[in-house]
Amino acid sequence: MILTDSYYCGEASSQIIYKTIGEVLAQTVERYPDNEALVVTHQGIRWTYREFKQQIDRLATGLLKLGIEPGDRVGIWGPNSFEWVMVQYATAQIGAIMVCINPAYRLHELEFALNKVECKALVTADKFKTSEYLAMLQNLAPELIRCAPGDLQSNKLPHLSTVIRMGDDSTAGMFNFADVCAMGGDAQLQQMQALARELRPDDAINIQFTSGTTGSPKGATLTHCNILNNGYLCGNSMGFTDQDRLCIPVPLYHCFGMVMGNLACLTHGATAVYPNDGFDPVLTLQAVQDERCSALHGVPTMFITELDHPQFGDFDLSSLRTGIMAGAPCPIEVMKRVLSDMNMKDVLIAYGQTETSPVNHITLSNDSLAKRTETVGRAVPWVEIKITDEDNRVVPVGEKGEICARGYSVMQGYWNDEERTRETIDAANWLHSGDLGVMDDEGYVQVVGRIKDMIIRGGENVYPREVEEFLYTNPNIAEVQVFGIPDSKMGEEVCAWIQLHPGKSMTEEELKDFCQGQITHFKIPRHVRFVSEFPMTVTGKIQKFIMRDEMEKELG
Repeated sequence: MILTDSYYCGEASSQIIYKTIGEVLAQTVERYPDNEALVVTHQGIRWTYREFKQQIDRLATGLLKLGIEPGDRVGIWGPNSFEWVMVQYATAQIGAIMVCINPAYRLHELEFALNKVECKALVTADKFKTSEYLAMLQNLAPELIRCAPGDLQSNKLPHLSTVIRMGDDSTAGMFNFADVCAMGGDAQLQQMQALARELRPDDAINIQFTSGTTGSPKGATLTHCNILNNGYLCGNSMGFTDQDRLCIPVPLYHCFGMVMGNLACLTHGATAVYPNDGFDPVLTLQAVQDERCSALHGVPTMFITELDHPQFGDFDLSSLRTGIMAGAPCPIEVMKRVLSDMNMKDVLIAYGQTETSPVNHITLSNDSLAKRTETVGRAVPWVEIKITDEDNRVVPVGEKGEICARGYSVMQGYWNDEERTRETIDAANWLHSGDLGVMDDEGYVQVVGRIKDMIIRGGENVYPREVEEFLYTNPNIAEVQVFGIPDSKMGEEVCAWIQLHPGKSMTEEELKDFCQGQITHFKIPRHVRFVSEFPMTVTGKIQKFIMRDEMEKELG
């Protein structure tokens, strides 16, 4: 069918899975008990689905013993690990809401996230790279040092009572992860089995923070049905069977890892392979070779880093067939090399938002090179897409407008934020993405810009307003404007123009030092310019595009 209006509904050949994650896990274990479910190479973990379920049940019953109930928010903070994956499934089994906390968060962001959704418990790693998680928690909640585990009463984190730390060591005021897994008994096992009959597919099960345009992150609230089906569709698009093995170097705290990775595997009885706690090109290529992975996920920056590594030619990637590239546009030359040098003939491009669980567009395995580099594909099954003008009217094919989505994948809303939920989801249940797109007569969409001026750095979303709001907390800064400029490696880099208060002084290094430890590293401005004024229209509106053009010229 040739389209004339920019509206397309994804065609479905099967029914939506209307079950909970726990129900689907039990079914997969029954069907594929001896298939490998989880391989975490850097931790020496290799579990079949039967073994995986046993480990999940141990953690789930331990959480019940600690008093975690359906609807309680349980934060997870740390890099990729088997513990992270266990928390994802264990919380789902007992109806608790897992809150994904960016492993790069610092004090300012962590405090906001935990309090915004009123986390009752937090499962945390001890450290990762430059992040000393336990030290940061002790900074925010010094009461941990003298309280019994599970009995935290903190001034700054008033809702948080329980901290569970990963690793073998013990820390004052915190439970040890392994000890929690050993706590549950017959009573908790019966409680978990009873809960399985009560939980519903439309229950909220996950909160993912997405950076806000008004200065603070928003907690997108997602259900079993939301993320389970999105994972299922990603697996279907890749042609997954129970024999596939997916290498997942992308972070678990993001939908890419936990939905497009974990749940794509779960719904097909496939194997999830984690090569490291964070992205490492050599360890990723090593895992693909050693584990004979048939699929590999990543943002374009990851694929570029792998392809350009001096050791790339040392690895046998002949087992690869497919995978998903998302998070940023893929340059055509990179796509050519992924298809040929990495043997990923069926690699797919996906696009969406955290608020849509996340994928609402995907290419097909037989799409042309042009479709896979110039578009983000078409609407996935069960999802409607339209491109609208400023009056919310559908525009003709070929005209630019806002990309809107409606369907099973749209979030319940932003946690405890009705106003911003209504700004994003309209009365007809259309989610407004803030992205500008153009639809062709086959339904393929090209993303051409962003209404909200978001920066995408290496696959990470950075909202200028959020960075600006933080920089305003510096007493030397009178006004600041943050925007993105193109970068050959990261896609975009963060740039800040800053106007200081009269009589105040600051260097670029001092500004970056101010940000260190307070906001995530990828939000810290890479380029800084101190100015006496900003380019403005006659009506006083600041013109960021002029600043962007000037910086591009200055940096060549």
